Amino acid sequence: MEDDGGERSSFVAGLIENRAKEVGMAAFDLRSASLHLSQYIETSSSYQNTKTLLRFYDPSVIIVPPNKLAADGMVGVSELVDRCYSTVRKVVFARGCFDDTKGAVLIQNLAAEEPLALGLDTYYKQHYLSLAAAAATIKWIEAEKGVIVTNHSLTITFNGSFDHMNIDATSVENLEIIDPFHNALLGTSNKKRSLFQMFKTTKTVGGTRLLRANLLQPLKDIETINTRLDCLDELMSNEQLFFGLSQVLRKFPKETDRVLCHFCFKPKKVTEAVIGFENTRRSQNMISSIILLKTALDALPLLAKVLKDAKCFLLANVYKSVCENDRYASIRKKIGEVIDDDVLHARVPFVARTQQCFALKAGIDGFLDIARRTFCDTSEAIHNLASKYREEFNLPNLKLPFNNRQGFFFRIPQKEVQGKLPNKFTQVVKHGKNIHCSSLELASLNVRNKSAAGECFIRTETCLEALMDAIREDISALTLLAEVLCLLDMIVNSFAHTISTKPVDRYSRPELTDSGPLAIDAGRHPILESIHNDFVSNSIFMSEATNMLVVMGPNMSGKSTYLQQVCLVVILAQIGCYVPARFATIRVVDRIFTRMGTMDNLESNSSTFMTEMRETAFIMQNVTNRSLIVMDELGRATSSSDGLAMAWSCCEYLLSLKAYTVFATHMDSLAELATIYPNVKVLHFYVDIRDNRLDFKFQLRDGTLHVPHYGLLLAEVAGLPTTVIDTARTITTRITDKENKRIELNCGKHHEIHRIYRVAQRLICLKYSRQTEDSIRQALQNLKDSFIEERL
Repeated sequence: MEDDGGERSSFVAGLIENRAKEVGMAAFDLRSASLHLSQYIETSSSYQNTKTLLRFYDPSVIIVPPNKLAADGMVGVSELVDRCYSTVRKVVFARGCFDDTKGAVLIQNLAAEEPLALGLDTYYKQHYLSLAAAAATIKWIEAEKGVIVTNHSLTITFNGSFDHMNIDATSVENLEIIDPFHNALLGTSNKKRSLFQMFKTTKTVGGTRLLRANLLQPLKDIETINTRLDCLDELMSNEQLFFGLSQVLRKFPKETDRVLCHFCFKPKKVTEAVIGFENTRRSQNMISSIILLKTALDALPLLAKVLKDAKCFLLANVYKSVCENDRYASIRKKIGEVIDDDVLHARVPFVARTQQCFALKAGIDGFLDIARRTFCDTSEAIHNLASKYREEFNLPNLKLPFNNRQGFFFRIPQKEVQGKLPNKFTQVVKHGKNIHCSSLELASLNVRNKSAAGECFIRTETCLEALMDAIREDISALTLLAEVLCLLDMIVNSFAHTISTKPVDRYSRPELTDSGPLAIDAGRHPILESIHNDFVSNSIFMSEATNMLVVMGPNMSGKSTYLQQVCLVVILAQIGCYVPARFATIRVVDRIFTRMGTMDNLESNSSTFMTEMRETAFIMQNVTNRSLIVMDELGRATSSSDGLAMAWSCCEYLLSLKAYTVFATHMDSLAELATIYPNVKVLHFYVDIRDNRLDFKFQLRDGTLHVPHYGLLLAEVAGLPTTVIDTARTITTRITDKENKRIELNCGKHHEIHRIYRVAQRLICLKYSRQTEDSIRQALQNLKDSFIEERL
């Protein structure tokens, strides 16, 4: 298997659907040797669920069947890939390759766990499409990469993505979770970052990928979330543990998780009869993986020393399951029998090549020893050649860098070159303040050096086959090690590091409940607060008694920022991180939906209003009682009457559910919802008016908007004629008077219901209170007295 290189996607995804709107997906991670199977009903004709999963996995290859098998009105997954993922390599496989029976057999043979533990018998009957996708995906990988997947080596998850919070692809963009809308903030020189970029202080590639996965699919299991929060508590209170872990994690190679793929995949032919130059790269990768594994295992005692006195469950469990696990010592002993003790993982290209050539202990293979001598002789000859050129051409600062593509080459500062270089130098290229070049002698020595190194790699691989087979027997232990290091990297180097860089008490531990309120006291936008020192905090409280907030305010008053802020705080809480608030209690959310922004969608030939309606329809079709919905300016892209009617009816539909909804609007008429429905609360962003100018305070307050005709004020500032402004003011005054009379009528009509509902809301708050029994009894008595007084 080739090195997948840095943070580039290592997923291969297989997709297939049927005419019942079911879609099966298999996502194979070549880096960590894991297979993720999902099957679901595609509720949207625009394939929102599929887009969400593809956004999560970000595959480099998508495998689809040739024929459209979709229901009427659906374009089909093959067409979807062509339209929306044109930069991703698309592979069309024959329909016969999507064989669910063969897929089930493959899963049974390749899974690291027993079939009964995976629940395969039940899964096979209900989710045959994902097994069919798995069969095609594994078949393509084995054919394309020339490998065989080792039995009982894959980590397999079924419907893993839906065990987590689901954030659709549109919401990921609206909330700027992975990428920001704009790189620069308007009116400032500061660069705007996404949530992912803000927390991306991880040290390993696996840790970075785990962070991205968690932000796109936060946890729903409260026990797991609290386990991570307990770990953060200990790290924040124990500086020695925090800094000790930070230092130890740097001892582990950055690509530790990549080791797994080289032990989970076995070349189809590893015999001397087929050994040739084309196998050099594969051999080099295999040797590099063993050296990397040796380096990681050498760092385990340091990790054990730091974690020995850890108290929280997560760190104590890591110490017990990894640091005290004898299997790692056994693997290290097997490696030590054939690999030289002085060999270490290196990132400098020529140092890494030298380490790989001399990885095997001397005397094991005579041909290898000969190849090593040739490698050393050519390396020495290349350095002697450089010394010769320095003296012969008076180039004292001639350097001899090395990279894997070119091999050795010369680098000469331009200021030392008077006129043209001597004719001996070839392939002359200007590179900044230097000149890069080569010579015929150097090119010849490079070829011999590379050939000798390749011979070393191939001979070493042949000698290491027995060691590779022995390591494959403990593949589950290596999988555990990689997962633990990625998790520690994310919690220590991302969560704890980010929190430690903030002022004291700026971040607090959230509380998670299954059915409690959503309460955030003095919450702040995690991204914008790091850019604006004077960021104004705002709170939110939602419960079963108040499950909809209508937020009003002029343009630029802070509504959209507030909507983003609420969602981002919830996401941070559910990945097990502290949140930017004085206090937060979160009801666990299973899906986040957003309807924000107004833009035409030219690709689908949709106007702004049609785009709004499609996004709203997707929300209505998929919303659950545990969802969090934020909607910004619904209905303003069509006529005022139709827009108001659509916004009102959508609010009434959402009010019938137990989902929490935050609805931002300019429409004053929507405030009337609160006079009819007691579970609606109206808030507004306070704006001060001075000399006919709007002074934005960005403070959220109870009640309807108290800025009279702010649109007319802005129009006046823009320079419209006075007569036009006066006429508009007269018209809007008449309209406002009629609306106020209707609101007063509704308030009188529904006053008794509101009073009873307010009592119910306070009782719900007391239900989740942590006060003493006497305090709660006193609060109940006060509530009873105030209720009786109001009736009198």
